[in-house]
Amino acid sequence: MQNAEKTLVLGLGNVLMGDEGIGVHVVRALEQHKLPAGVECLDGGTGGFILLEPLQSANRIVLVDAANDGNPPGTVTRTTPRFSSDYPPTLTAHDIGVKDLLDVFYMQGGEREVVLYAIAIDPQQPISMSLSAVGTKAAAEAVERILAELRASE
Repeated sequence: MQNAEKTLVLGLGNVLMGDEGIGVHVVRALEQHKLPAGVECLDGGTGGFILLEPLQSANRIVLVDAANDGNPPGTVTRTTPRFSSDYPPTLTAHDIGVKDLLDVFYMQGGEREVVLYAIAIDPQQPISMSLSAVGTKAAAEAVERILAELRASE
């Protein structure tokens, strides 16, 4: 039966680019926890229209992504944007893809609650598959905040 409320936690980013992949690292960490019923975690990588179906099948969406939003690196911000233009600037090539994806989602009647956890990073960093110390701390904070939010809505 598909009557249960479904929450999709979608982590975005390129894990080959250090902290730019922080959304994926957060989702992978969340998967190691006992999550409430109906919560699905998805590594969205660098985005694309293949993510439209998982977005449309969820009742609630939590996006996690790196941002270049003017905040100090490591700042975790929770917002509830309504349109793709409400999202802070993200980094690398997936910026356009995610915003295009969200525009299509909203145009096709995407009326679900969307929460964005944007994690400010330093855009000037070496290529690495690991998070920086600041990124590691911010990812842990995001995991705890998302877990608390998911559990509060059980």
